[in-house]
Amino acid sequence: MTDATATTPGVSTVPHSAAPAVRAVTAATDDAMRALGRDLAALARAGDVFILSGPLGAGKTTLTQGLGQGLRVRGSVTSPTFVISRIHPSLVGGPDLVHVDAYRLGGPAEIDDIDLDMTQPDSVTVVEWGEGVAEGLADDRLEISIERHHDDTRTVHLRAVGARWNDIDLPGAQPGLG
Repeated sequence: MTDATATTPGVSTVPHSAAPAVRAVTAATDDAMRALGRDLAALARAGDVFILSGPLGAGKTTLTQGLGQGLRVRGSVTSPTFVISRIHPSLVGGPDLVHVDAYRLGGPAEIDDIDLDMTQPDSVTVVEWGEGVAEGLADDRLEISIERHHDDTRTVHLRAVGARWNDIDLPGAQPGLG
């Protein structure tokens, strides 16, 4: 991963079965965010749901661009804020990328209106601004929280939820409690 380094999450590394582990990665540049997205794409498979959260300008779309590159999908990955959802078909027979922006949605009921259940089994679904809105899409998901710092570096927290992610070695520092 270019310009991305693992960081210590600053929490206990004692195993705890009630809370999923959180991995933390520092991404120094936009290129590092895209590289992290490509790394995550290498782990992704059809049916996966990634829920992204973080403030405006944190790098949610930048990370998704890297996912799109890694999945080798068609089209330029841009923020779907005004169209709510975009489908980027695979160019190589892999899963499509469904890119959703939940910023303007009022809650979980409105995300149901998008009919993601129709595309989800055959796609990797990424929901920006999905925290508190999209968790009901899948019991197994990767929750990604991005903090942008004053020097424009980002700390990306990867929280694996569900059995799908049990044996997956996520990028980042050793897990701590989430």
